[in-house]
Amino acid sequence: MSSGEYVVDKPKVVLGVSGGIAAYKACELLRRLTESGHDVRVVPTAASLNFVGEATWAALSGNPASTEVWETVHEVPHVRIGQSADLVVVAPATADMLAKAAHGLADDLLTNTLLTARCPVVFAPAMHTEMWEHPATQENVATLRRRGAVVIEPAVGRLTGKDTGKGRLPDPEEIYEVCRGVLARGAAPADLAGRHVVVSAGGTREPLDPVRFLGNRSSGKQGYALARTAVARGARVTLVAANTALADPAGVDVVRVGTALQLREAVIEAAADADAVVMAAAVADFRPAHYADGKIKKKDGQEPEPVILVRNPDVLAEISAGRAREGQIVVGFAAETDDVLANGRAKLLRKGCDLLVVNEVGESKTFGSEENEAVILASDGAETPVPHGPKEALAEVIWDQVAGRLAERPAPRTI
Repeated sequence: MSSGEYVVDKPKVVLGVSGGIAAYKACELLRRLTESGHDVRVVPTAASLNFVGEATWAALSGNPASTEVWETVHEVPHVRIGQSADLVVVAPATADMLAKAAHGLADDLLTNTLLTARCPVVFAPAMHTEMWEHPATQENVATLRRRGAVVIEPAVGRLTGKDTGKGRLPDPEEIYEVCRGVLARGAAPADLAGRHVVVSAGGTREPLDPVRFLGNRSSGKQGYALARTAVARGARVTLVAANTALADPAGVDVVRVGTALQLREAVIEAAADADAVVMAAAVADFRPAHYADGKIKKKDGQEPEPVILVRNPDVLAEISAGRAREGQIVVGFAAETDDVLANGRAKLLRKGCDLLVVNEVGESKTFGSEENEAVILASDGAETPVPHGPKEALAEVIWDQVAGRLAERPAPRTI
């Protein structure tokens, strides 16, 4: 076996690196891919070598870092590398690289590899905000997504120099999670490409005084799994996150909220142009009727005043009843402690959603766990049990059902 060939029994990943300052972050992505058992071939552009040298890529990957079409010509690298890959990921993907990929240019080894690849392709853009928002870049992104590529939305944060805004390369660990999800799907199409989905996650907190609140045990992990898997299936994702301590998933627009009223406002706004809304957050049914401006003090010999509660809006029922667009799919979650399916069926009718994911919860069940099991109830009477397993597995089944319903109408063109 020559030094340029892949190890047969490992998933073959091509890591393309284009010439942006964020190129150094691709070293961490490479480390995660190799340590998790992937055989990685790095294809850097000439410009990217100004940021990270060829020797670094070769040392970290254990494979030669291919940089030129004219190297090892007898192996035809400009064809063979793309043909034999299970995944191509470009991180960072500059505006120039997105433009070349969208227009089919092939002036170096990486762009040739993109043209010959018949496997899933993931782009992780990184650039200044003005470049990302330019109509030319947005048209190129839309073109790539229509062709089935997964183009991750950039993160918001510090850019080069003192600039901040949207255009930052997402965290390498989160890019890795997207790659893992795309690889797991194999040749399955990006069936949410061109779709906008809204996911709520976490648990709302209702303030009682400046230091106390009424809350719940939700960690947000199931909602975050839904967001990550939707990105891997090509969707544009808005995640409304209530009081979570989790890292922002790559390619997701995150809106942070605290209370049920704040979550309602954020979900309604995001749902205005959404194809699907998945309400995975644990939204408080009640909130204190009165908020104490100062900490409520314990008084010797006196019992505390009773806490009077008022009902919060039913966000799931409201979204279901007043769908912002024709054909919008609405998915709810029902956390039950007894008579799980009976209560779930009654809730499905009451809420008016298309799908209701019903699971049994408790101190040692579901909350905070990496795993889940549920039954997905549909408004047409269908029931889909999902056995105990990773929360990503449940998320995939939910998106399977959402995608099937969305396939009945064409995806809107996104720019």
